[in-house]
Amino acid sequence: MTATDTNMDYTRSATAMLRHWASRQPDAPMLTLGDETVTWGALYERAKEVATALAADGVVAGERVAFLDRNGIEFFEVFFGCALIGAVSVAVNWRLAHAEMAGIVEDAGATVLVYGPDYAEAVDDITHHVSDVRRFLPLSELPGWRSAASAGGAVDPGFEPGPDDVVTQLYTSGTTGLPKGVMISGKNLATILTGAVEVFRIDGDTVSMAAMPLFHIGGTGWALSGMSRGGHTIIVRDIDPVEILRLIEEYRITDSFVVPAVLMFLLATPQLAATDVSSLRTIYYGASPISEDVLVKSMRAFGCDFAQVYGLTETTGAITSLMPADHDPDGPRANLLRSAGQPFSHVELQIVDSATGEVLAAGEVGEVMTRSDQNMLGYWKKPDETADVLSTDGWFRTGDAGWLSEDGYLFLHDRIKDMIVSGGENVYPAEVENALLAHPSVVDAAVIGVPDDRWGETVKAIVVRAQGADSDDAALAADIIASTRTRLAGYKCPTSIDFVDVLPRNPSGKVLKRELRAPYWEGRERNIG
Repeated sequence: MTATDTNMDYTRSATAMLRHWASRQPDAPMLTLGDETVTWGALYERAKEVATALAADGVVAGERVAFLDRNGIEFFEVFFGCALIGAVSVAVNWRLAHAEMAGIVEDAGATVLVYGPDYAEAVDDITHHVSDVRRFLPLSELPGWRSAASAGGAVDPGFEPGPDDVVTQLYTSGTTGLPKGVMISGKNLATILTGAVEVFRIDGDTVSMAAMPLFHIGGTGWALSGMSRGGHTIIVRDIDPVEILRLIEEYRITDSFVVPAVLMFLLATPQLAATDVSSLRTIYYGASPISEDVLVKSMRAFGCDFAQVYGLTETTGAITSLMPADHDPDGPRANLLRSAGQPFSHVELQIVDSATGEVLAAGEVGEVMTRSDQNMLGYWKKPDETADVLSTDGWFRTGDAGWLSEDGYLFLHDRIKDMIVSGGENVYPAEVENALLAHPSVVDAAVIGVPDDRWGETVKAIVVRAQGADSDDAALAADIIASTRTRLAGYKCPTSIDFVDVLPRNPSGKVLKRELRAPYWEGRERNIG
């Protein structure tokens, strides 16, 4: 089946997509991880068994089911199994500290927690902090659990989500550091599945590589888009450049989405020169800044099309793209390489004055706002925070600053919020600052993002030391960083610390972070991913 098929009804939901392709091509490969390949028909049977087992456990439509493990085939068994009965899948960020994982599971009110063997210790730690979980299910027991419940035959309950039914809930940190559950609806997923041909040029012979973590919209959203026309998806469990190159060659991968850091890893891998990458059609990249040098070298090394995408969890992923035709570093419009591209045909963009709400003219910098059927339903159990970013007429405030050119290209300029994007991971300074201030040698602290050739940007702390604290900067910095690692996921922790006598503040007491960032970003036009 190719993009020439004009029957689009089967893409109206993830469940309809699964049913359609499982019926039409049951023996075609759907998912591969390592030595295991699962067909469309087999995955559908497993999903039906999961749905039956969940129902037997008393799970009903709207209940949350949490999943904690690295990328794997089981994720999709649970995701589709939930969808078949209307339950809501919640992918937990496995990079978080145990307390942070517990916070997400508890906030979601998950009644089932499925987890991999690498996270058994984490689950032991959080068991007494997640009050709604009725079943803790190790992945090793998943096959027996679903098979036993389906001994009399697994039946598809036939649930089909409405436009405003929540299908999956992905967590993104808030500006206060507290996680927020982004409710992704049936309408949201229907939009990206239906638009996969236009947006990602997905076809029936697409062989997609799912390399990004599935707790990210860049992981789940990309994977579902790649499946939308019945293609084959190759799952990458861990980012290993040598293994990624092997997979490209062995499975003749045609399309992938990666963060710039992965491109840098691949460029630095000697095996690249000897790898047959001729199957690649398009590499999509985004989620963090990329240097023009890395982009141009990647284009030359892989010899395929490149397309940049920009979006957020709250917009169910990409809403703009700098398409391959605009990737011409030697052409008259080489400046477009600094752009995030143009909005998709179903997406509206506008730039507004964040203080007044006034819509700004082309070329004027303001807050990026977007409206489309990809905008989330809202934040789970956070109506006030939802109202702050999502207007009654459907406009979403991204919190990013940028400007639009006369011909509609979006150029991202800076952040309205102070969020740091490091290797595709969102880091909110307030959360890190709270961890820093817990150290006895810290009396004041501010956290900023600074340029990093590998990760786009990385976390730097500016600290005022307490009286009597160690005067050895290097030793004290190492001790403070080690302390934050006991409280936060590793990617959120500072990679460097500068010590100052006092932090610059405005008359109301707010730290002047733009002033702190300025020396590190001098000479760079784009301070955002």
